[in-house]
Parts: sequence; C-alpha cells; structure tokens
Amino acid sequence: MSAPVLGVIGGSGLYSMKELEVLEEVAVETPFGNPSDKLIRGRLMGREVLFLPRHGVGHRIPPSDINYRANIFAMKKLGVSRILSVSAVGSMKEEIVPGHIVLPDQFIDRTHRRISTFFSDGIVGHVGFAEPVCVDLQGKVAAAAKKTGATLHTGGTYICIEGPQFSTRAESLLYRSWGVDVIGMTNVTEAKLAREAGLCYVTMALSTDYDCWHEEEEAVTLEAVLEIMHKNVTLAQAIVKETAGEAVDELNCSCGQAAAQAIVTDRARIPDKLKRDLEVLFGKL
Repeated sequence: MSAPVLGVIGGSGLYSMKELEVLEEVAVETPFGNPSDKLIRGRLMGREVLFLPRHGVGHRIPPSDINYRANIFAMKKLGVSRILSVSAVGSMKEEIVPGHIVLPDQFIDRTHRRISTFFSDGIVGHVGFAEPVCVDLQGKVAAAAKKTGATLHTGGTYICIEGPQFSTRAESLLYRSWGVDVIGMTNVTEAKLAREAGLCYVTMALSTDYDCWHEEEEAVTLEAVLEIMHKNVTLAQAIVKETAGEAVDELNCSCGQAAAQAIVTDRARIPDKLKRDLEVLFGKL
C-alpha cells in the first residue's frame, strides 16, 4: 500500500519553495465543474504532496465563488488522504497577535451562499461533524510548527463568514461575545466536504489582524492584511515542509470511514450516473 498523500490548500505562494520538486501540473475534471486551478504535484521531504491555490493563481476567485466541491473532489481523485488548509484569519482575542499561528478545532458556520455537501440531487447522507478537524493530523502539524519556532495556539473556534466584506464592528463584537478565536471566510466549507469525502482535514490559520473589535488598533484594512500575509508566507512554507516530513501516514483516526454508514438513500433509487460520479468519494454504491 502506498503512503497517504498530503494535500495543501492555500495561496499559490505556498508551493514556491526551493525544497519542492515540482513534478507536474494537473488539470482535473470533476462532476462539479473545475477546481480553482490546476493542482501542483510535487515531492517534498521525500514525500508526494499536492498543492491547490484556493483562490486560483493570482487570487482571482472570491470566497463565495470558490468551487469547494470540485476542489475537494479533485484532491480525493488524485489520491490525497490528508489535507492541510492554510488561510489568513482575523484574530478575535488579544493573545492571538497578528503573525501568530492558530490550529482551530471547532467551527461556526455563518455562510449562506454555498453548497457545502456532496449529498444532493438523488443521494442523502449525514456525517458526524462534532469534531470537525482530524485531531491526529492536527498533532502532526502542531509538532511541525513548533520545529519552526512559530508562536502557536492549538485549539479554538474559527467562525466562517460569507464575505467578501470584513465584519461590521457590531458583528465583530457579537462574535467576540461568543468566545470565538479567529474569523475567516473559507475553511468551514472545506472541512464539511473533506469529512464527507473521508479525508483528514486540519486548518492552519495565519493571524493577520484584529478584525475591527480592538479599540486600540485601527480597523482592518486590506493593506495591513497583505503586509502580514507576505511576512507569513515564509513561515507557512516552513510549516508545510516540516508537516510533509512528519510521517502523516501514521494516523489512528477514523476520518476515512466518516461516510461509511452515512448514506440513507435506497441504493436502488440512486441514479446510475450519480453512482458513477460519486464513486471517487464513496466507492461502489
């Protein structure tokens, strides 16, 4: 059996590291349309890694228009079994300083424009999502981050808003009252689909700002976010590299079986085309 493959979702800058041997760019067809861009297959720390720029090369796709289903399907189709999702977030707590790394283990979904399930149009299923990230993979990423000297916060809640606008101050203060740790626009949708697809998933959140709740800080601006993001790229690359070397095949989780008993639709009533389309995700139906 071949070693599990690590997939990395994030900015295109993540795979411009000298240690990465790029093997090929892969255009993947899916039943849900095209992924955000071609996937980059490479070798890092002696292991196969696949990279996908979430917003497309050049950051041209806004959060609400990302084809999340195609992205996760493409990862699964190319053999990925572990996903490390890297994204910029706003800090909702004083102690999470811009430049710090957070590995959240919970989500609150405040999106409303997205399809966040593969179960639709003829097939119904319900997967457990009480623990939305793979704790075993999170431990590997935490160990990798510590090797780089990053200031790390393990655990916490990521609230995912629709965007693309940043929060109003009233919203930011409301979310603060809920006790959330970071705020972003993408990761909960990925996490839901990864769980249904039987993929281990973990978020590495790069704190770039204090949103707009912090009275002693200026309200978040794009310029400030981009400045911190550029500083974080090198750190994120280092953590991805160390994660690739953390033997991510040695996990004892049950993520791969998440959908094993989830489908409730009578198999005889699932259209044949749909069975073929979803075979990558759920095997023979």
